Amino acid sequence: MSAKSPGVPLGAWLAELDDERLIRLLRLRPDLTQPPPGTMAALAARAAARQSVKAATDDLDFLHLAVLDALLTLHADTTAVTMTDLTASLGELADGVALGTAIEGLRDRALAWGDDALRVVAEAVSGLPWYPGQTTAESTALSAAEISEALETVDDAARELLNKLLEGSPVGRTRDAMPGTPPDRPVQRLLTAGLLRRVDNDTVILPRLVGQVLRGEVPGPVSLTRPDPTVSSTGARDVDAVAAGAALDLLREVEILIETLSAAPIPELRSGGLGVRDVKRLTKLTGIEDRRLGLVLEVAAAAGLLAPGMPEPDPPDGVGPYWAPTVAADRFVESPTAVKWHLIVSAWLDLPGRPSLIGSRGPDGKPYAALSDSLFSTAAPLDRRLLLDTLDDLPPGSGVDDDSASRAMVWRRPRWSVRLQPEPVAALLAEAHAVGAVGRGALSTPMRRMLAGESDDAVIAAMSKVLPAPIDHFLLQADLTVIVPGPLERSLAEQLAAVATVESAGAAMVYRITEGSVRRALDTGKTAGELHALFSRHSRTPVPQTLTYMIDDVARRHGQLRVGMASSFVRCEDAALLAQAVAAPATESVELRTLAPTVAVSQAPIAEVLAALRGAGFAPAAEDSTGAIVDLRSRGSRVPAPGRRRGYRHSATPTDQTLGAIVAVLRKAASTPSGMRLDPAVAISELQSAAHHQESVVIGYVDPAGVATQRVVAPINVRGGQLTAYDPASGRVREFAIHRVTSVVSAESG
Repeated sequence: MSAKSPGVPLGAWLAELDDERLIRLLRLRPDLTQPPPGTMAALAARAAARQSVKAATDDLDFLHLAVLDALLTLHADTTAVTMTDLTASLGELADGVALGTAIEGLRDRALAWGDDALRVVAEAVSGLPWYPGQTTAESTALSAAEISEALETVDDAARELLNKLLEGSPVGRTRDAMPGTPPDRPVQRLLTAGLLRRVDNDTVILPRLVGQVLRGEVPGPVSLTRPDPTVSSTGARDVDAVAAGAALDLLREVEILIETLSAAPIPELRSGGLGVRDVKRLTKLTGIEDRRLGLVLEVAAAAGLLAPGMPEPDPPDGVGPYWAPTVAADRFVESPTAVKWHLIVSAWLDLPGRPSLIGSRGPDGKPYAALSDSLFSTAAPLDRRLLLDTLDDLPPGSGVDDDSASRAMVWRRPRWSVRLQPEPVAALLAEAHAVGAVGRGALSTPMRRMLAGESDDAVIAAMSKVLPAPIDHFLLQADLTVIVPGPLERSLAEQLAAVATVESAGAAMVYRITEGSVRRALDTGKTAGELHALFSRHSRTPVPQTLTYMIDDVARRHGQLRVGMASSFVRCEDAALLAQAVAAPATESVELRTLAPTVAVSQAPIAEVLAALRGAGFAPAAEDSTGAIVDLRSRGSRVPAPGRRRGYRHSATPTDQTLGAIVAVLRKAASTPSGMRLDPAVAISELQSAAHHQESVVIGYVDPAGVATQRVVAPINVRGGQLTAYDPASGRVREFAIHRVTSVVSAESG
């Protein structure tokens, strides 16, 4: 076949493909199945449409797009191009590159077709993120440093010319491009400096890399070989240890956030999200740095642990909605560490937003608010997965940095290059480190298992192996601080949290014991003996004598006043102390009334009486009907369920069964003589059979306007020349005229 031959039409080439290759095409380009095409001609027309071509090229790497660029430069959109011509066009770029694999990838997507000679769809140019020829014709382009150096020497006239080409089309027509033009003209100076390229005597073009430097971007790839982003090599165990430590820190911060918002839910802004002042207050209460707090808030909300709503119990002002923990937060806190990590990292992976933007200002000058829809981005989950996939392709322990990861990601997805610059990639990499998906710039083993599609149980088991084993001890200090050198066993952590307050968090947490924290433990029913036993049994350092005295002193004063439920009653063996409590100004609001020298009652709820007595400086304890001390602490505010935030939806890919049915319809249409339609009697018989066996079918249907489509339907019955069937596309039962049905193929075939 001559290189000048137009070649075989796309529709004819598709018709010659076997079923397996047609199914592969529809799997790679699922948009071609909505709605299913009725004929090969319709499939070819849709495959060559601009929007479909752009979607098909969106996930192609630099090699595939460069080959497409070379084919367009050789005018493969109008004439067939031989492999010899293609290889010659690529020149040095083709050395050592598997061109056959790239071409096969383009054929699989029907972006290129032909066997001995190749054609490309006319709209292929819309799939390139650059002007045709800006890759293959610029293989000897200047480096980024050389471009920057050359730009520093241009004058205002030349700079203005470059800016015009940058803002509009990179191609410009000018007589000054002609050889022999005086060398002092701006165009000639730019051509000499390599900042413009001559196309012909009347045309110049702004080189791709020059345009990227002018836009402030890192210049894109030049080599057709995938770059290796590895900048460090660490043992897989070290990577897993670092990732596990980061995961523990994040989970602890999520629990602190849940506890803080349980006690004090934060009102939602009218425009959505949290106000700047509220976030600053939350930063102080939790001790979490503000930029990190944004990530913690976003992943907690994405995991369904936080949501806006009217919490129970109702907030004091009753004006909402408020951001508060959901009922799922309680189950989360009680779950094993590896299970909690799996929930959080899964939520982060599909988080449709960019937490790194919180606090910065958008194009409208307004700051991005935490938990607001202004952070919404359907591209964010795609970028995260691309980063992790890039790391997944490296050997275990191979680490990257911001710049190397950015270069590798841009090579993989040139069409996404604007959002894959080093700065946004640095934010993604920081998030990955924070959630324990990455350690030392390398992918952790549990995350590698998750990307491989292993079951949730397998991923959780992998995380359990790399998490440090819980410890059963702590270190008591003379200043009544408690140092915890690792993750505590859950029951011990709960006991310590009941009697001490977190003072600083990190790899080694620090708690402080005070009279108030000891009294809080006694309020929950603990005895002085139990507290002494806790510290003597689990402290690896001697118990300070001051702590022993403090516990005994607080316990001696604790519970002398006993509050019960009458609505409430107060009893005390010390009549003088009870009289003092009844007369205290701080208890006037609960209207205590003395019934006997050692008993007083109140109509206020028990919680209010306790609060009033504590406000007056007493240390009351709550008791039940048997006189035993009870724990009346509230679990805090809760909202019933996650609210109305937008989520990320993975694009649905048709099953192989559906794709096989579509291909069967195409084959049947191809074998049916033009103009012939299915005999109505045959259609009725096949549809009745499908209804009887409750099987779905693919029907060819021509509507009253004459538009032919393919529809997957579930027949219910056939009666009076009408098919009644459930149409999944519209989600309702519809009726179809039998005489308009042109084909019936079982959806179970293929």
